[in-house]
Amino acid sequence: MQPTISVLAALALATAFAGSASAQAEKASPEVYAQLQEGGVGGITQMPDGRVVIGYHPFYSPKVQVALLNADRRSTTPYPNLEWQSCKTADGQWKADLDHCLDWVLGLHTDANGILWLLDSAKTTDKAAGRPAGLVPKLVGWNTKTNKLERIIKLDPAATITESQHNDFVVDLKNQVIVIADEAIGENSNGVGDKAALVLVSLKDGSSRRLLQGHESMKPVADPIRWDVGTPTAGSFKLSIGVDGIALDHQSEWLYFAPLSGYKMYRMRMADLLNRGLTQAQLASRVETYADKPFNGGLSIDSAGNLYLTEVGERAVGVIPPGTRTYRRLVTDPGMVWPDGVTFNKDGYMYTGAAQLPLTNVLQADGVARNKAPYLVYRFKPLAPGMPGF
Repeated sequence: MQPTISVLAALALATAFAGSASAQAEKASPEVYAQLQEGGVGGITQMPDGRVVIGYHPFYSPKVQVALLNADRRSTTPYPNLEWQSCKTADGQWKADLDHCLDWVLGLHTDANGILWLLDSAKTTDKAAGRPAGLVPKLVGWNTKTNKLERIIKLDPAATITESQHNDFVVDLKNQVIVIADEAIGENSNGVGDKAALVLVSLKDGSSRRLLQGHESMKPVADPIRWDVGTPTAGSFKLSIGVDGIALDHQSEWLYFAPLSGYKMYRMRMADLLNRGLTQAQLASRVETYADKPFNGGLSIDSAGNLYLTEVGERAVGVIPPGTRTYRRLVTDPGMVWPDGVTFNKDGYMYTGAAQLPLTNVLQADGVARNKAPYLVYRFKPLAPGMPGF
């Protein structure tokens, strides 16, 4: 299936940040942990025992969206099972039960209770192209300890707009909420995420609210997404992606977030985000500009407050230490083409995958596909321990 612009939008996660960051790049190289035959890794998390959970990138319209990495590190097994992997039957018809299936998944994380949360943005088909009314964005919580469905939380209609494309999220067990970054590059967006917002979901009653839409910390800049700047493989794509990367510190005090297409990292206190007494204007006034950054995809944070960013356009993962608030590259590798999600594992490593999106025919200037197996999964040592699954 030819990817639509709305699918491209959530996936385009990169640009250059050559300059000073390049000069500070460290020589450390990440370890190739797995080599897969199927299309690239988008989200990535873990089981409670440390086994790696792979989210195959929606860009490739995968038949299996979520899978466990097998012991051979070259193949995967559908998780929780094959039946969950699509909301269509084998003959292409929509299933009768659209709640107990997955349609379009990029964000996935396993929390401290062993619940694997899957964010289904329900975006394989736009409404204009015949998406059923019953197929709506939802969070699926799968209990990895009992291997049973824990709960389904549908996002409130008021928390979702036509342009919505819910991408990644954090789980705050202390405050019993999930915060979703909606980059808003879906249907009718024309590739501009100027309606991006945060969606706050209550784990207590399942309600959800849309916050900060239109604020500068949510909206993208107009610059195109670029990759491999200054090299023969350089390219660009005109897409302006709203808030995407999101991370929560280990004390559940500060929430960090940033537009994919943006040069600033922002943060705000969870106490403010949870305060229903604040107007949208008052809430917006509590957002702080934290640091400069490159265009980035995945975002995570360790126990020392170091922020990790997948600098997808330059085949690198970088870090913003809290002491300097200055971005620098941490690990790079020639094969790390378009790293996306980044997560801590209980083995003490961070994991990311190379999705190879710039090598696909859609993003190659001559229309010739250069992406190919193996699709790599990397791991590397972070500067400090992190929260497994995030």
